[in-house]
Amino acid sequence: MTKLKLGALSDDKPVKLTVELPAQVHRDLVAYAKVLEHQTGQTVAEPTKLIGPMVERFMATDRGFAKLRREVPKERNSAAEG
Repeated sequence: MTKLKLGALSDDKPVKLTVELPAQVHRDLVAYAKVLEHQTGQTVAEPTKLIGPMVERFMATDRGFAKLRREVPKERNSAAEG
């Protein structure tokens, strides 16, 4: 069986955001929630709860973002020293 990139969802205190999604992305999100429920046995009552973990996973695996994120503190430290 193919494994999804997301696993079981953690129960962190959320920050509320309002987002607009294209209809097709919402349909895919609902379908993803159903597959995730099947794989983990965990009920996903609100497919929108997947958005946070998906964005988190995306940023965690974006090598360009990780590289730039590591460089930003160096630039701040250099500016503070100069």
